[in-house]
Amino acid sequence: MNFSSLSVKPILRLLAGLYLVGLGLAMMIHTGLGVPPWDVLTQGVQAQTGWTFGFAATLISGLVLLIWIPIKQKPGVGTLINAVSIGPFADLSKPLMPNLDGFWLNLLWLVLGLMIIATGSGLYISANLGGGPRDGLMVGLTRVTKLPFWIVRTSGEALVLITGWFLGGTVGLGTAFFAVGIGYFLQMTMKWFGFDPKATPSGVKVSK
Repeated sequence: MNFSSLSVKPILRLLAGLYLVGLGLAMMIHTGLGVPPWDVLTQGVQAQTGWTFGFAATLISGLVLLIWIPIKQKPGVGTLINAVSIGPFADLSKPLMPNLDGFWLNLLWLVLGLMIIATGSGLYISANLGGGPRDGLMVGLTRVTKLPFWIVRTSGEALVLITGWFLGGTVGLGTAFFAVGIGYFLQMTMKWFGFDPKATPSGVKVSK
């Protein structure tokens, strides 16, 4: 990773995108309607091993990064910043959460949070500074398989969700919404920001 060649605009794009991801995650958690599939997997591993949630999440991220090697997906400074920033950004967003009364209002807030996560993910990925472990894996698999991104992402989320559920993770309505919707919404937002996941091993080609 070449830190000396970084410019301000991509860094700001990266940080803005990651903040939106953290904000959207805080919104989903605030509703109490379920967590994203990767968190269900982390809960499942935690239930089977007795490890802390944080340790299990870190180990899963490390294993996912190992899968990057055979598909030739390259990390960047954004990969590191992603790993250390989304949690704190979610924590910073918690005081901004309003009181939500009733199921339908919570459901609306959850869907809005999902769309904000997709927008933030598309924004930070399009900065071309390296995706997080999970997003980078899906971009790499899209490039290798040549399948539409939404199919790769939705299939991956479904597999992770089922595995986490069998291991003892908690599944809610929000989990299902995330698994079904994130692939389509993220494919849409990457297109908005001009990023082509099928371009190169590092995903650095930006379509015009």
